[in-house]
Amino acid sequence: MREELANVVRFWKERGVAGFRFDVINLIAKPEVFADDTKGLGRRLFADGPHIHEYLRELVQNAGIGDMMTVGEMASTDLENCIHYTRPANHELSMAFNFHHLKVDYKDGDKWALMEPDMAQLKQLFSAWQTGMAEAGGWNALFWCNHDQPRIVSRMGDEETYRVESAKMLAACIHLMRGTPYIYQGEELGMTNAGYTSIEDYRDVESLNCYRTLLEQGTAEADALKILAARSRDNGRTPMQWSAQQYAGFSTKKPWIPLAKNYPAINVEAAQKDENSILAFYKLLIKLRHEMPILAEGDIRFIEEDNPDVIAYERTWQEERLTVFCNFRPTSVRLRHASLQDLADAQKLLGNYSGLEDCLRPYEVLALHRKA
Repeated sequence: MREELANVVRFWKERGVAGFRFDVINLIAKPEVFADDTKGLGRRLFADGPHIHEYLRELVQNAGIGDMMTVGEMASTDLENCIHYTRPANHELSMAFNFHHLKVDYKDGDKWALMEPDMAQLKQLFSAWQTGMAEAGGWNALFWCNHDQPRIVSRMGDEETYRVESAKMLAACIHLMRGTPYIYQGEELGMTNAGYTSIEDYRDVESLNCYRTLLEQGTAEADALKILAARSRDNGRTPMQWSAQQYAGFSTKKPWIPLAKNYPAINVEAAQKDENSILAFYKLLIKLRHEMPILAEGDIRFIEEDNPDVIAYERTWQEERLTVFCNFRPTSVRLRHASLQDLADAQKLLGNYSGLEDCLRPYEVLALHRKA
């Protein structure tokens, strides 16, 4: 089986593929004995298995992909293993996805139980994974969205009043961290959750099964649909919104999965005409990533750690310092330990508001750059 996996990788390498994303790759090393799990769903018994690092090194060597970019999607993993997966000397992977930060709004660990994001937990996870990977020589894959996740602007931002501001803040929050950022289709436009109001709109089998289970458990239909509207994987699978034309310019025929109804306003054509669009902001972030070594090579230290509303950190490299503040609230908030006025001598590298005030405005991101 392991040799067949290497054959698949070699097949695509010979056809010019430049890199590989390995889906739930940390599940390929199963234990020899399948024990019952009396404490959970069993993932802890088969994730990051006893031979996983051996098998990954073998795959990389046998497939001849040691010099290619590789990213592993890791299910139910931990920091220690991801350091091992991504430390260059181990010859396993270039970087790793983990999903812990996308479970901070799971009530009691249940995906289908809604709650507001636990900001304290989100801050702790970012801090632990950013500093832990940096100190040990590992490398993070940074992301908010993918084909299995709801849209982040609907999830941790504000898709109604502050859609543009919150989408820009969320983008900058991870793009200015240490690691390699990933942009999922439509994220650069601020695409929102689908907004489906009928079970007939859904296609994802997990969502359909969950809906049936919720009804069997006595959940009201309206409440079940509310849960799906927030959590369904279909939110990340709606067609790309290219234009305001029929079917959003995605197809000349009706797509298999319904479009989000806001596509006439949120689409590529509209974004390209607006110099202050979310798309323009993403282009600026990418430009900065290419031009500023501090973003790729700088150290990272988290600040304002006891502030429940703000994620803030400092990047340092040689004689440079970059301080980043991200307000995750729809209201203005004050910093607890830093003062924006004390940073007045710094250059405003980017932000999603004009000017500088003595507090962070709703969903404001502010990146201040200084050279010694």
